Amino acid sequence: MARLRSSPHPGVRITESPAARVALTLAGLLILALFLVLPLVSVFAQALAKGAMPFMEALREPDALAAIRLTLLVAAVAVPANLVFGIAAAWALTRFRFPGRSLLMSLIDLPFSVSPVISGLVWVLLFGAHGWLGPWAADHGLKIIFAVPGLVLATIFVTFPFVARELIPLMLAQGSDEEEAALTLGAGWFTIMRRVTLPNVRNGLLAGVLLCNARAMGEFGAVSVVSGHIRGLTNTMPLHVEILYNEYDYVGAFAVASLLAVLALVTLIAKTLLAHGRAGA
Repeated sequence: MARLRSSPHPGVRITESPAARVALTLAGLLILALFLVLPLVSVFAQALAKGAMPFMEALREPDALAAIRLTLLVAAVAVPANLVFGIAAAWALTRFRFPGRSLLMSLIDLPFSVSPVISGLVWVLLFGAHGWLGPWAADHGLKIIFAVPGLVLATIFVTFPFVARELIPLMLAQGSDEEEAALTLGAGWFTIMRRVTLPNVRNGLLAGVLLCNARAMGEFGAVSVVSGHIRGLTNTMPLHVEILYNEYDYVGAFAVASLLAVLALVTLIAKTLLAHGRAGA
């Protein structure tokens, strides 16, 4: 028999036949297999095409190790910076009303609407040899572009919305009653943040950090503009994959790409577990 579903319009009944359900389910699974599972499987298949030894040798190669270390370093700086910014921005936007609040809310979403390549180009225009602050940086011995600081700045720009965007709706939904009660009892802002606010948004905070970290390690466009593609010095893992692929070293390229794929899978699983934990709380 056809299944009846509730309708948003009173008096209207929507029927859904078993055949329709099966067809929609199969269509969804087919799209999922073609656009997600198959590409992911092909990455690991290409990485292991010549066996485990070439795969491991590609990961132990000096330039690959340098790219892995640099990727971890950039993420280790960018993620904590965005963590602090995300908490501060969410606190300000959900607990206070001030002029420019709507503008700040919109600016947080700016990296979502701007191409990562443009994000990297902004730093070149600022700190490049002929940029606005480039001569000043050179006079003070600061190397920003084609160096690690440029990679960090570009990564921070493209990843700073993730933590704030996870926290803002959660903190708005929870309200400020508990924080006001703690303030009435004499608690300071640091105590309120540590004992009340952060424990209440723990799962959302962890989800934001996971997404921020995954994007930081996998970012290509912004860091490509500011890196200079110096092997062993300014190439992150995504940039190293591009170089190896262009040199027809497919095993090496897909071996490094498989690490990024594993990172994506771990992030997805962790975020799913956090979502289930939040729903069950």
